[in-house]
Amino acid sequence: MVLMLPVTIMGIVVGVYLRTSEYRHEEALLHLIALAGCGAIETIVPGPFVEGGPGYHPRNDPDGDGVACGTQRSISGQSAVPQPAEMPRSRTVGNAKFLRP
Repeated sequence: MVLMLPVTIMGIVVGVYLRTSEYRHEEALLHLIALAGCGAIETIVPGPFVEGGPGYHPRNDPDGDGVACGTQRSISGQSAVPQPAEMPRSRTVGNAKFLRP
C-alpha cells in the first residue's frame, strides 16, 4: 500500500495540471511529456514545436531560435536565419547556465 503512494501523488498532480493548464487536455499532456525531452515527445508526435505552443520547452531548444525538437522548416522559400558564428552558444538548465566553447 505504501508503494502506491507515488503513483497516487502523480495522478493528483497530473489531474491538477490538466485542470489549470491554458491548453486543452491533449495539448497539456503533450506539453507535460515534452518535459522529459525530445525523444519522449517525438515518439508520440513528430516535431518541431514552436515557442508558445504545446510541447515547447526552452531546454529542448538548444540554439534558442524558438523551435524545439527539430530545425525550422523553410516557409515560402525562405530558410532559417543562422546564428552568428562568433557568439558562444549557451544553454540554461534550471538556474545554471552552460557555455559551449
